[in-house]
Amino acid sequence: MLTKKQKEVLDFLNSYSKGKGYAPSLNEIRHHFKLASVSTAHYYVAKLQKKGYLQKTSNQSRAINVNSDKIIKAIIPKKTESFSVPVLGSANAGPATIFAEENINGYLRVSRNNLNRKNGIFALRVEGDSMNRAKIDGKNPEEGDFVLIDSEYRTPKNGDYVLSIIDGMANIKKFERDTKTGDVRLVSDSTNSKHKPIYISSEDDFMVNGKVIAVVKK
Repeated sequence: MLTKKQKEVLDFLNSYSKGKGYAPSLNEIRHHFKLASVSTAHYYVAKLQKKGYLQKTSNQSRAINVNSDKIIKAIIPKKTESFSVPVLGSANAGPATIFAEENINGYLRVSRNNLNRKNGIFALRVEGDSMNRAKIDGKNPEEGDFVLIDSEYRTPKNGDYVLSIIDGMANIKKFERDTKTGDVRLVSDSTNSKHKPIYISSEDDFMVNGKVIAVVKK
């Protein structure tokens, strides 16, 4: 199977070769995808060659030939595999007012194209609008949507969107820690200006219960 980026590189090689009559150079591949170096372009070409999508003659420029038969097989839609993750209730994307009871309310079917593993993943339904401007894998978590939580992620970094539990209440916020004082605050990312940061004190019963890794639109 191809990764998303490998498929994009293969599509570019195929369309370029058909349009020009010859393959792009590694430097042209680098410029097209804004890669850091030619070696990165070579990495993708080598991966595609190893998987049988390309043939390349060593030490020759533009000596990349696309295996058309292999591409045809690659673009034929395959049955999308999916699996179920448990829905453990709701997390308020506004103030932390919904109790984080770990009772399974149902199951959410998730495509393997959107999630590469099942263990340690659960879903919550979003309530509130305090995170409706957040971009998580290109999607905004809005009221009624589901968010997928990686429960094994317990050491957040600045900018991570996390599920936190404060005094038994669940909420979704952006994690920020002051590098000088170590103080933690949970920040909303919303079109609604009423949502204010939540500052965590030493008296709070606080924990990070996972990282938000994806949004499933309602």
